[in-house]
Amino acid sequence: MTNPTAAVRARALSLPSGELPAYVYDLAALREHAAHVRTTLPPRVELYYAAKANPEPEILAALGPYVDGYEVASGGELAHVAKAVPGRSLAFGGPGKTPAEITAALERGVERFHVESEHELHMLAELARRIAPDSRVAILPRFNLPVASGSLAASALAMGGRPTPFGLDPSEADAVVRLLTDGTYPHLELRGVHAHLASGLQAPEQLAVAESIVRWAVGLAERHGVRLSEVNVGGGMTVDYAAPEDRFDWVAYGEGLGELTSRHPDLTLRIEPGRAMTAYCGWYVTEVLDVKQSHGEEFAVVRGGTHHMRTPATKGHDQPCTVLAVEDWPHPWPRPAARRELVTLTGQLCTPKDVLARNVPAPGLRAGDRVAFSLAGAYAWNISHHDFLMHPRPGFHFLDGVHAESAAGEGAQG
Repeated sequence: MTNPTAAVRARALSLPSGELPAYVYDLAALREHAAHVRTTLPPRVELYYAAKANPEPEILAALGPYVDGYEVASGGELAHVAKAVPGRSLAFGGPGKTPAEITAALERGVERFHVESEHELHMLAELARRIAPDSRVAILPRFNLPVASGSLAASALAMGGRPTPFGLDPSEADAVVRLLTDGTYPHLELRGVHAHLASGLQAPEQLAVAESIVRWAVGLAERHGVRLSEVNVGGGMTVDYAAPEDRFDWVAYGEGLGELTSRHPDLTLRIEPGRAMTAYCGWYVTEVLDVKQSHGEEFAVVRGGTHHMRTPATKGHDQPCTVLAVEDWPHPWPRPAARRELVTLTGQLCTPKDVLARNVPAPGLRAGDRVAFSLAGAYAWNISHHDFLMHPRPGFHFLDGVHAESAAGEGAQG
């Protein structure tokens, strides 16, 4: 979805200039999408939301009825998510867990730990012995598994199948399984295997990766004569910023996972989508401050920029957007306007890298018009370098079709 929903459009045009830029989230659209994803998944496929994609409390709560739990990857995320959606199942992942983070997770009764190294396993075991001696802590070692040549070629970001700092090397698998099954750590339980290998894959590629992970995990269990009850095949379902109407095929993916679980009737699969759940529900709405010519090209400078929405700069893409015309022009001087068909949209930062979208078809774009950047519901505000140049922070608006909630940005000004 590139064009804003009716609710988002109305809010975007009603906000005073001084309250822009703003993030506007359509929670009704989010719920509709999450419900669709949920209905495509067969029994014995659990859905955990990767909170790192967008941890806004309103987003987490809106997803609540449709997810089985939440994946967190730091002590800060752990505390935040536990407060936003209390009582929900949590899985603690991520490399480089500190003793303090593991301690906090154990004290909160976190149900699953995705263990990234043998050192982390030893540290977790010792802390569990002290803090939760009467419990069995569920462990899913994360493995950086080999994959068929070229199978991750289409991925936007690979975390496995090649040298990376994520997960255990497969050569360590036997030693880790022995530690978890030979009585060395009786208060730890080998629950299953975790492997998140890549992001940005379409449904056929995701299914092929899931099948390879399950096949490897089943082989590991058979080799050691143990039973695994869970295999986490990760997330990474593609969101195509260049073709935003092309969505991940959840129906085909669900059907494929159903066939996979039918071949392994004692196994529960878990997926951990983040971006593909929330990207489509958010828009970054801003105002054109100026339109100018430079060496044969035209640029529109908007309020805010990549310090609020880092995604296009990080991924090297052009953020999809829609121009919302505003007819009012309150000044006595001529209104700056684009003369060409294509305009590059930039922010207020003192760097040529502050580019939100290049060569946007926006003939006649004027200062005072508004622009709504879509697919801004994931990895946008929460990965941005907010304080560079100390511009005001954006506002946040959550629209749910019944009532709307707003949180003003810090230091908002005209």
